[in-house]
Amino acid sequence: MHLHKSQANGLLLLAALIWGTSYTMIKVTTRAGMPAGLLNGIRGAIFLALVYGFFHRQINHMTRAEFKLGFAIGFFYFCVIQLQTIGLKFTTPSNSAFLTASYVVMVPFVSWLILHKRPAKKAYFSTFLCLFGMMILTGVFQSGFQLHGGDGLTITAALFCALQIVFLEYATGKARPMVIAFMTALCETVFGLGYSVSFEHASYARIIWPQVVIPIILLAVFASFGGQILQIVGQRFTDSISAGLILMLESVFASIFSVSLGVEPLTPQLLIGGGIIFISLLTSQFNFVWLFQYAMGSHRKGRQSFMTNSENHRSK
Repeated sequence: MHLHKSQANGLLLLAALIWGTSYTMIKVTTRAGMPAGLLNGIRGAIFLALVYGFFHRQINHMTRAEFKLGFAIGFFYFCVIQLQTIGLKFTTPSNSAFLTASYVVMVPFVSWLILHKRPAKKAYFSTFLCLFGMMILTGVFQSGFQLHGGDGLTITAALFCALQIVFLEYATGKARPMVIAFMTALCETVFGLGYSVSFEHASYARIIWPQVVIPIILLAVFASFGGQILQIVGQRFTDSISAGLILMLESVFASIFSVSLGVEPLTPQLLIGGGIIFISLLTSQFNFVWLFQYAMGSHRKGRQSFMTNSENHRSK
């Protein structure tokens, strides 16, 4: 299978849209009494069944190296969604989405520590800008420096997300994508259910099941299985800058979806803080010097072409 770049970018845009809506669905389930571990365990089990059902031939021939890499990536993924889900009990979907997206500015520094790849100079500026946006979004200037419990957990989730991405970069060429997806689903299932049985069993009686069944199925089928496959396929046929820019729209979609459904109000803090964080993400992903040079080069080529056409017209 081969896709044009525009088709691949379309798949990534669809993945960002799906993941953006997932924050509100998670918020709905937590409000209905569903504990985080049980939610992620059930969601992971459905994801696991779908991945194995479609790609069992590859999975049955998993190597030991693929198992180790997949386990590490799956563990980090579980930490991301577990902390994110718990955090959503105490913060809004928009806050969660924008704070989670801050992993983009963490990745260069995590990569520096683990893979010894020094970050670009713009990474320092984008990190400062992101922290400033977080301070506005979380109300630091209004109430002093005190993160809500949900915001703190979500920022920690972003750190694990950065670790997952760095390990995924390392795993490129060493493990097949669908095997990684299977291990991710397996870790989500085992760790989620294990955590739930150990720490959440007392809360099972408070779950309002009619309100959580459909959101859990949607999360498993679309956000977990569908989103992962769309990202894996899409990133094979586009460049990393385009992929990063498109996937960052997840936070924007999350905010739009949450506000439009009345889950949270549209506040100045959300607009200004979220906007600054989004600009910091753009800064970290995009080479503006290259863009300027490209624009100036295109301008010169266009002017030269215009002058050439004018001279040819006069010669006639």
